[in-house]
Amino acid sequence: MLGVSAQEGSVAALHDRLSTATTTQTAILMKPIIGITLDHEEAGGYSKYPWYALRDNYCSSIAKAGGVPYALPHEPELAGEYLDTIHGLVITGGNFDVPPELYGETSVHEKVTMKRRRSAFEWAVTKGALARNMPIFGICGGQQLLNVILGGTLIQHIPDSVKDALAHEQPNPRHEPGHEVAIVAGTLLHHIVGKPTLAVNSAHHQAVATTAPGAIVNARAPDGVIEGIEHPDYSFVIGVQWHPEFSITPADDKITQTFIQAAAAYAGK
Repeated sequence: MLGVSAQEGSVAALHDRLSTATTTQTAILMKPIIGITLDHEEAGGYSKYPWYALRDNYCSSIAKAGGVPYALPHEPELAGEYLDTIHGLVITGGNFDVPPELYGETSVHEKVTMKRRRSAFEWAVTKGALARNMPIFGICGGQQLLNVILGGTLIQHIPDSVKDALAHEQPNPRHEPGHEVAIVAGTLLHHIVGKPTLAVNSAHHQAVATTAPGAIVNARAPDGVIEGIEHPDYSFVIGVQWHPEFSITPADDKITQTFIQAAAAYAGK
């Protein structure tokens, strides 16, 4: 097991490699293609038939950082074909929850809402991306799914489990900060953002309970809720509980940019 100084050194080296990764390589190959998971809604609203949804800033933030957004419909049997095409994976959030049986719980909180086909697809494509050591960026519910796939568990409803919890479903608009998070020193996230704290938005009622084996907590809210994880055994596996695609601070853009650099390096292999 790495000591603290050795671990910090390896994280710094990884960040340096990603930061210098391949302006020439990207120019020669092409911009990395970034798969983005979609949300799914039943008939009503936009269409009288079932439809997919994706906020446009998920795509625009990827394009701004130098990637090519590539939407991924929920076809689990096509996960391999998708992974043959893309160079990085974004697991997005949404108004739904990971099925509790996936992390070993038999009871379901009354506030839990599930979209089983979406979860089945995201499970398949994320497992496949991990097997390929493809860069993965989990956002909000995507961070939670990532933790479960890696072997961790979730808090089903923060207000019932965390004493004096913050308003993690912030009342103000999502393009504004809801609270601050403390960034854990020595983590890849810390090397990316270069700050001890960040102002972030907040739109979740669940959170990581126990981190997956080998995963590292990289951010916490003032009430102790885990706000970010990463896994040092992979080239780039980071999840954050907030939504960096809103670019609330320059640090949000730095996270996305570093993810795109990792995807460009993966594309050049």
